[in-house]
Amino acid sequence: MDIAKDWQDYEIIDMANGEKLEKWKDIILVRPDPQIIWKDKSHPEEWKKQNARYIRSKTGGGYWEYKNKLPASWQVSYKNLTFNIKPMGFKHTGLFPEQAVNWDWMINKIKTSKRDIKVLNLFAYTGGATVACLSAGASVCHVDSSKGMVTWAKENVQASRLGEKPVRYIVDDVVKFVNREIRRGNKYDAIIMDPPSYGRGTNGEVWQFEDGIYDLVELCSKVLSDNPLFFLINSYTTGISSKVLENILNLTISKKYNGKAYSGEIGLPERNSKLVLPCGIYGRWEN
Repeated sequence: MDIAKDWQDYEIIDMANGEKLEKWKDIILVRPDPQIIWKDKSHPEEWKKQNARYIRSKTGGGYWEYKNKLPASWQVSYKNLTFNIKPMGFKHTGLFPEQAVNWDWMINKIKTSKRDIKVLNLFAYTGGATVACLSAGASVCHVDSSKGMVTWAKENVQASRLGEKPVRYIVDDVVKFVNREIRRGNKYDAIIMDPPSYGRGTNGEVWQFEDGIYDLVELCSKVLSDNPLFFLINSYTTGISSKVLENILNLTISKKYNGKAYSGEIGLPERNSKLVLPCGIYGRWEN
């Protein structure tokens, strides 16, 4: 497992009974996590310091319970990257800190390539990967079907002082956009995708991970340049093994470009502990 252990502004303080106690800069949140099935708390006194807790509703969804008044948004930094954090509906904050593992990998690949790299970031959310790739010197095309998420991504790019870097923001259904890029003859040296388990496009198009991921990767292979640098699939879909993503990359990208495909898990460490929270999987291909 690859562990995101280099954070200064984020940490998991404790985790037990289906919840994690986490610190985002100076603000402490409690959020549910289905992986936390053990009951013993490592630091029971720390839970009293929480500023807000997300409580799931038995009928679906949930709500935030505030112990203290929080700012509407605040910032956290990872190395030279800065992100805006806001408590959202359905427990999210606009950032997945475990993705630092992938940011570091992408930054290293881009910097050591010593050439101009064009990146296509699909299902790009609030732009964590976009910010990382821009900081490494790449140009990025950022695609997400949510206008609100794209606006948030722009704010993160500005917060990281990368506003002058070459980036395109596209609000569109991913499959429709990639098909248009194929027709236009546009090519990219690297592709990142973080597809949801289930979602709807701008015009109600239904996306189901198991049904759509193979066809999407195969489609995206048609917009790769003649000398691509990498292809990353990230997933939080329950029941899918990382090896499945590796197999898909071997059947599509490796078949066309050779290179190397591999896969793994990503996780977050608990403070002063041997415990690690599993947070998702990835499949990577690199040339």
